Amino acid sequence: MKTPPAVTPPQPKKLLDQMSDILRTKQYSARTEKTYIEWARRYIIFHNKRHPREMGAPEVNAFITHLVTQKNISASTQNQALSAVLFLYRHVLNIDLDQNKLGIIRPNRSGNIPTILDKSEVKAILANMTGVYQLMARILYGGGLRLMECLRLRIKDIDFNNRQIVIRDGKGADDRVTTLPATLIPGLREQIQRVRALHQQDLSDGFGTVYLPYAIASKYPHANSEFAWQYLFPANELSIDPETSLKQRHHLHETSLQKAVKAAAKLACIDKLVTPHTFRHSFATHLLQNGYDIRTVQELLGHKDVKTTMIYTHVLQNGPLAVHSPLDD
Repeated sequence: MKTPPAVTPPQPKKLLDQMSDILRTKQYSARTEKTYIEWARRYIIFHNKRHPREMGAPEVNAFITHLVTQKNISASTQNQALSAVLFLYRHVLNIDLDQNKLGIIRPNRSGNIPTILDKSEVKAILANMTGVYQLMARILYGGGLRLMECLRLRIKDIDFNNRQIVIRDGKGADDRVTTLPATLIPGLREQIQRVRALHQQDLSDGFGTVYLPYAIASKYPHANSEFAWQYLFPANELSIDPETSLKQRHHLHETSLQKAVKAAAKLACIDKLVTPHTFRHSFATHLLQNGYDIRTVQELLGHKDVKTTMIYTHVLQNGPLAVHSPLDD
C-alpha cells in the first residue's frame, strides 16, 4: 500500500497582504488601503525590516518623530501615518497600543484658513474652462462636492426630478444629498447622452462593464453593464481593473481636472492658490453670506462636526466676526 503524499500546508500570507485583506473586509476605500499599506511598509523599513510584533510604542514614536523632524510632514499626514501603523497593530496583529498610556501623541490639525474665491472670480475661472471640465468645475461649486466625489458620480446619482445630486460613499463612508442647480441641468443632460452613446459603443465592442463597489457585482451579476451604474465622467480610454483583471472604462483621473482648473485660474489672472477644492470652500462661504444657517451648510458639505464648517465664517461681512478697523474711521 502506497503512502499518500504529504500535504504541504499552505504558506501564511505576508503581513502586508493580511493587512490588505482586513482593510477590504472593513470596506476601506482602495485609495485608503493603498495609503495605509505604504505607511506600514515605510514603518517596517525604517526599523530595518524588524517584525512589528517585536516593536511597540517607542518604535512607533521614533517613526513619527522621524517623519516630522526629517521629512517635515504636515499634521494631517502625521495623523494618517499614525492611523495606518495603529491599524496594523490593532487589527492585524491584535495588539492594542494605548496612545495615552504608551505616550503616543496624535497631533492637532492646524486651523489653516482656506482659499476663498469671490463670485466674480468663480465666474472668471469658469469662463476660461470648456467642455466636460467646465461642467465638473460648475458641479464642484454648485453643489460643494469634493474632487473625488465629483469624479465618482454615476448616472443614477443625478436626480433631475428632485433637483439633487446624491453623493455615495463620501468621506467617512457616508451618503448625502446636495443641491442640483437649475443652470446645470441642460449640460448634465447633454453629458448623459454622450455617456450613453459611448456606453453603447463599448457594449458593441464587447466591453461596457464598470467597477462596482463592495459585493454589488456578485449580488447583481449584470449591474456592472447597466447604464445607470456608468460613471458620469468616464475616462477616454479603457483600462484593466487591477482587482478583477477586466477591461473596463473607469472615471477621469483627478489630475486632468486639477490641471484644467489651474490653467483657467492663470488665464483669469487670479493670484490665489486655486485647486478644485477651492470651489467647495467658496460654495460654503457664499451660502453663509447669502444667509443660510450653518447647520444647513454642514449637512450639504457632509461635515460630521459643525466646528469644521465654522471655519468658513471668517470671511463673512456681517455678524460677530465683522470687526470694523479703526483705520477706516
